[in-house]
Amino acid sequence: MKILVAVDGSPYTKRMLAYLAAHDEWLGPTQQYTLIHTVPAVPPRAAAVLDRDVLKSYYEEEAEKVFRPIRAFFKKQGIEATFVYKVGHAADTIAAMAEKGRFDLLMMGSHGHGTIANLVMGSVATKVLAHCKTPVLLVR
Repeated sequence: MKILVAVDGSPYTKRMLAYLAAHDEWLGPTQQYTLIHTVPAVPPRAAAVLDRDVLKSYYEEEAEKVFRPIRAFFKKQGIEATFVYKVGHAADTIAAMAEKGRFDLLMMGSHGHGTIANLVMGSVATKVLAHCKTPVLLVR
């Protein structure tokens, strides 16, 4: 099974990884994991005055801050995984990658706000659910 795992380094990501480790059915050679982290884009006016290599380096460093402990987690579990970062809006990027990559499942952590809070604040998980045809497993 091809599984896309959306991560942001938050406590919700850690809870989702703990869930993954606690359930043997998610571990093993039949699962193919790709982890995605979305780095928010530098505002266009600021990006216009930055050297392209400096900007690329910034995005890579920001992604690696999130990936570093997750790489250690996957290594400890003995799981091979591919790590990908994208620049942009998290919900749109995650949903698009799930579709384009033809993943069987998308896993992500969620803070678990109620419906009223989502109407006021919005939620990456809620937006992904609305725009993604790939089955989504939300871990609270």
